Amino acid sequence: MSMVSRFAASVAFWTAAVSAVLVAVASLRFLALGVSASMDFVAHNLDGNALMLYAHIGVAPIALALMPFQFMTRLRARRPKLHRWLGRGYVAAVLVSGLAGLQLAFHTTAGTFAATGFALLAVLWMMTTGIALVFALQRNIPRHRAWMLRSAALTFAAVTLRVYLGSSMAAGLDFQIAYPLIAWLCWLPNAVFMEVYLLLVRPKSSRLVSAAA
Repeated sequence: MSMVSRFAASVAFWTAAVSAVLVAVASLRFLALGVSASMDFVAHNLDGNALMLYAHIGVAPIALALMPFQFMTRLRARRPKLHRWLGRGYVAAVLVSGLAGLQLAFHTTAGTFAATGFALLAVLWMMTTGIALVFALQRNIPRHRAWMLRSAALTFAAVTLRVYLGSSMAAGLDFQIAYPLIAWLCWLPNAVFMEVYLLLVRPKSSRLVSAAA
């Protein structure tokens, strides 16, 4: 990999990592402001579905904050035990928030289209993370990394969701029209991009590394 490519990859990683951590911290604003004031579009779940709501909005930020640490090469090399424990925490957070998110999807007031988008996101999020865990336990590191990248792309939906929400509001779009579309746009392009990366970029990088070795 050329110096320019490495620099671009480093910039992309740290931009994504910082964005993930900042959004994770910002997502906990409901602790100080309350759900009704900070996340009014999901506040209807407080009436009879509060447990699942808090399980999702309280635990999902943990998965988002832990996600970048799974891809830090120096951390994996120097502190493998810490890497594994952070990975366990990530998997547990995905499981809890994913199950809660799946249940919440069917309580959305944005309609069937939005519910399907969020439900499919929750299922794929848990599935990709679970497969990554299985490969880690089997010590199949290349496949573990590939499935963790897929999982991370879906975890990053928490960031892209807020980008699209903010952009739609800034553009003055009708929330009732924009939100169902965002339920798909927040994760589907991420997943497609990662598949293209794994298909075209990652194998090439692996071959270059092998040739250099």
